[in-house]
Amino acid sequence: MLIIGLTGGIGSGKSAVSKLFAELGVPIIDADIVSRQLVEPGQPALQQICLAFSDEVLSANGALDRSKLRSIVFSKPDKRAQLEAILHPLIQQEMLHQASLLNSPYCIFAIPLLLEAGQTGLVDRILVIDAPEELRRQRIKQRDQLDDNQIDEIFTTQLQRQARLAQADDIIHNDSDLNQLRAQVIDLNRRYTEIAKQENY
Repeated sequence: MLIIGLTGGIGSGKSAVSKLFAELGVPIIDADIVSRQLVEPGQPALQQICLAFSDEVLSANGALDRSKLRSIVFSKPDKRAQLEAILHPLIQQEMLHQASLLNSPYCIFAIPLLLEAGQTGLVDRILVIDAPEELRRQRIKQRDQLDDNQIDEIFTTQLQRQARLAQADDIIHNDSDLNQLRAQVIDLNRRYTEIAKQENY
């Protein structure tokens, strides 16, 4: 099966594009969803995180306090690396397992930090969702109520726009309206289906 790695900077519109592909019947395996499943109470990954970060990252009901954990890893790069070392192998294993159960010409792995985490070996093609930085800032402020300093912190953990685009096999430009976005998705869906058939994935 052809596996497309969908990525892009925060606020670029990855979720919107994933939803449009899903509407066309394309299976979407989302790394964020898999990650949340892996850290539910009782899961081994949550136990490993508690050992590494202490029980302070748990909420009163025993679930992972994601905002508290996020504040720790954004301010301490060594802690972020520690968290990634726990989660990334488990996420990759589960995503590949889910893909192996599918019967489809291709599927999409939605991985926000695909390039930053060096996970390109998981996928056959890299699809970057791109938008100008100022537009991304506006979307993040509206969606997450973050200020410029908080957004800057997130931006520093991600690749610069041009570096991300340089690694793309395909690009969707999300700087206009939904109709334009949908047209690009429909075009790529056609291309990916043809590639999958021609190359016998």
